[in-house]
Amino acid sequence: MEFVRGSLMLQHAQPIKDQCCPECGSTRLMRDYEVAEIVCMDCGFVVAAKIADEGPEWRAFDGEQKAKRTRVGAPLTYKIHDKGLSTMIDLHDRDARGKSLSPEQKAEAYRLRKWQYRMRVSGATERNLAFALSEITKTADKLNVPKNIVETASVIYRKAAKKRSICGRPIQGVTAGAIYLACRQYGLARTLEEIAQASSVDKNEVGRNYRLLIEKLDYPIPPFKLDQYISRLSNQLSMQGRAEGIAHKVIRAARELRLTSGKSPAGIAAAASYIASVLTGERKTQEEIAREAQVTEVTIRNRYKELAEKLMYVVTL
Repeated sequence: MEFVRGSLMLQHAQPIKDQCCPECGSTRLMRDYEVAEIVCMDCGFVVAAKIADEGPEWRAFDGEQKAKRTRVGAPLTYKIHDKGLSTMIDLHDRDARGKSLSPEQKAEAYRLRKWQYRMRVSGATERNLAFALSEITKTADKLNVPKNIVETASVIYRKAAKKRSICGRPIQGVTAGAIYLACRQYGLARTLEEIAQASSVDKNEVGRNYRLLIEKLDYPIPPFKLDQYISRLSNQLSMQGRAEGIAHKVIRAARELRLTSGKSPAGIAAAASYIASVLTGERKTQEEIAREAQVTEVTIRNRYKELAEKLMYVVTL
C-alpha cells in the first residue's frame, strides 16, 4: 500500500541522496511532500514520517512569478544613491530583545550611527547623487506619479551624471527635467507647468534641462497622445463616460482632418472636453476646464471655434 502511494505521488516528490532504506538497503529514496514522508522507491518502506518542508510557503508557475515572490532582502532601487544595499541603524535605541539601552550603549550607538551615515554618503559625487535622488522622490510625490516614473527619472539622472553632462547646472532644474523626460517616455500626461510648480523651478529652466538631457543621452521621445489628456481631464472634471467618449471621437475626427498639427495638446483636449460637456448637457464652464488643463480661456475659445467650424458641430452657447 505504501509502495503504491509512493509510486502515484512521484510527481510531487524529490529524490534523496546519501541515504539508504533500512529494510532493503536501496538508496532510491524520495521525499513525498504531499504526505510528509520519506519513502523507498524499491520496496515502499516509509523511512521517515512527518518531515518538515524546507521550501517556501508560496508556489510559482513560471520564472517571472518566481522572481517576484522570492524574498532575499530588500529589492534594488535606483531611487537611493546606493541602490538600497546599505544598512541603517534606527533611532529606537533598543536591543534585539526590545530592552532600552544603557546610557553608555546609547552613546556608542550614536557614534556608530554617525559614522555609518558618513561612510554611506562619502565624497562629493555621492552627496550630489543622494541629494538629487531625494529631490526626484520629493517632486514625484507632489506630482503623484507611479513608481516606474521615479525609477526611470533616477536612471536618467544617473546616466547624465556619469557622462558629466550636467556639470554647472542646478540640481533642482536637472531633476525636474529628468522627471518630465520620464513622463514623456511613458506617455504620462504631465505639463511643464505642473512639474515646474512641484519642483519650485522656472518652467523655462525645466524645458532647457529637458532638451539638454535628450541631446546628451539621445533618448527617443514619442509624441504626446491627445487621448491621454482627454482621460485625465475627464477624471479631474468628474465627467461621465459618455462625455469622455464624445471627446475622444472629436479628437479622432480632428486628427483625421489634421486640425491638431502645430497646436498645443492641452488646448485641443480642453476644447474637445468643452464640446463634449455641452453636447451631453453637463455644462462645464471654460473657466473650470482652463483651470484643470492649465491653459487660458482664450485658447479654449480659439480651439473650440476651429473644431466646431471644421467638424460642423452644432453647439448652443
